[in-house]
Amino acid sequence: MKASTQINDFHLDGCHENSQLSNRISAENMERIRLAVREILSAVGEDPDREGLLETPDRVARMYAELFSGLSEDPREHLQKMFNVKHDEMVLERDIDFSSVCEHHLLPFMGKVHIAYLPNGQVVGLSKLARVVEVVSHRPQVQERMTEEIADLVMDELHAKGVGVVIEASHTCMTIRGVRKPGSSCITSAMRGHFKSNPMTRSEFMSLVFGGKK
Repeated sequence: MKASTQINDFHLDGCHENSQLSNRISAENMERIRLAVREILSAVGEDPDREGLLETPDRVARMYAELFSGLSEDPREHLQKMFNVKHDEMVLERDIDFSSVCEHHLLPFMGKVHIAYLPNGQVVGLSKLARVVEVVSHRPQVQERMTEEIADLVMDELHAKGVGVVIEASHTCMTIRGVRKPGSSCITSAMRGHFKSNPMTRSEFMSLVFGGKK
């Protein structure tokens, strides 16, 4: 294949605020979160009325509104505006930072997402793939499902000839509890279309993602 289009080190600074503003949790549900946090603090042996914890339930409620803002958003909305181009080689957006919450322990996991696709006459704006990652990650998640969801969204909405997604992440449910193995990471991948059926396309994608890493 000819040289691919590659976009490196795409960061999401500033996207968190947009996600938080777009989230709408009712006042009733915010209060339910506050009461639940107070109950948890009491259950573990703390005094939720001591000075250092008085505002903790409110802080946690606002934090959950941000961390789970993707539940009230549709990631497909970010893939509706496309541009007609003659480019038919791989487009790779690499190192998209993300953070999410593991649905098993409600602990964070974070890392980078790498997305590549083969255009079928149309491309999407560079920021839009990062916004898809932002929405999908801001939900209770497991890494494997998150990888599949992003691949399916890009494949279906862009009508791409192929899509490849790789996620590298560190999970605090493994590094700070349980087996407690700091420094460990999990890598998942999802391939669609030519990325799954053509070994050369898949190999080029993986080489571009990992080839320059030590």
